Amino acid sequence: MTAGDKIRVLIVDDVADTRENVRKLLQFESDVEVVGAARSGKEGIQLSQELDPDVVLMDINMPDIDGISATETIRQKSPQVQVIILSVQGDQNYMRRAMLAGARDFLTKPPMGDELISAVRRAGEMSRVERSKNTQARISPVAPGSLSPLAPANLGVVNGKIVTVYSPKGGTGCTTLAVNLAIALHNEDTRAVLVDGNLQFGDVTVFLNEQGKNTILDLAPRVDELDPDIVESIMIKHEASGVRVLGAPQRPEQAEKISADQFSKVLNYLRQLYAYVVVDTAPILTDITLAAIDASDVIVLITTQDIPAIKNARLFLDLLQTMGVERDHIVFAMNKFDKRITITPDKVGENLKQEVKVVVPLDERAVIPSVNRGVPFMLDNKAQPVARGVFSLAEAVRSQLATLESNEMPAGKR
Repeated sequence: MTAGDKIRVLIVDDVADTRENVRKLLQFESDVEVVGAARSGKEGIQLSQELDPDVVLMDINMPDIDGISATETIRQKSPQVQVIILSVQGDQNYMRRAMLAGARDFLTKPPMGDELISAVRRAGEMSRVERSKNTQARISPVAPGSLSPLAPANLGVVNGKIVTVYSPKGGTGCTTLAVNLAIALHNEDTRAVLVDGNLQFGDVTVFLNEQGKNTILDLAPRVDELDPDIVESIMIKHEASGVRVLGAPQRPEQAEKISADQFSKVLNYLRQLYAYVVVDTAPILTDITLAAIDASDVIVLITTQDIPAIKNARLFLDLLQTMGVERDHIVFAMNKFDKRITITPDKVGENLKQEVKVVVPLDERAVIPSVNRGVPFMLDNKAQPVARGVFSLAEAVRSQLATLESNEMPAGKR
């Protein structure tokens, strides 16, 4: 691995021992290079400009400029630089302020080695994605009138990504994760649309308190004559998040009116209008679910710690192999993780020969009221553990998409 391939890290902490301990945690990682250390927030801002690191590890409490203010300044000046906040306090208010300032992650001090290294690698991948976007924008400015006629000028998206969220076992929280993942992926630059692919008994609109409005049944019959205005008029706009929603039919028998071919065409049209098309699915492998899987750029496979869910995940992974779907198109996630249960993500990943990349903790006190109120927890309190788990899932999806895109590029253009 060349120096240019390594993740460049700047450590910012006013305690010398802490700087050295963090450096030691990272020094044995072949893909990480510590390029500098700063003793204050002010010096951290200065060195981030001079050294242009990929990742800044930022202490939150410092004597001159605190870590949150320093993070905000660094992100404003250098959006490609990703900041991970380190704090001795796991206070939710700190977490919320850090995320609002633009921090990529929030770790409690002293961080565990594996936890820190995983966070650095996720942040490093995001930095590369941002740098790639900036380079592409400089190399290939969009000429007036060159956008696809299918993409509204205010979007500028010509090849969005389809992310299908699937679990072969009911009750694993597939819809909960799909709804909150769409919100986590959505922003002004990368707009997301959420599609309910469980056409008989879909609950996406219930989770958003938007039931009783337009559905995919209003779009599918016109699939060969779609234009952005038609799509926009049918889509539900979830005001609190900005995410567009395409709900399932209101009655189960109406699902038969939508063919797999129509569903596939709808998804592929939406990818021309939105950066992310997030598809929630039913656990049964219907023609509709298979169409979503076939169209997907990434499949988020959900399991839990119970044996039937793990067994079904194994069967699904085997099925994907027979379908010719490469495993690098899968983001394997464990939902409802309970530390008291001895079945760990590492054990499941080893057993299924598929790494569990994201762990979303069990948090019934946050999730159940969220569902019952129709207010996704990603809007309610982003600092709570389950929300942080979904943030990690969003980052894993972005990272996997970036890796796949990089692998598809000719070697000379990477």
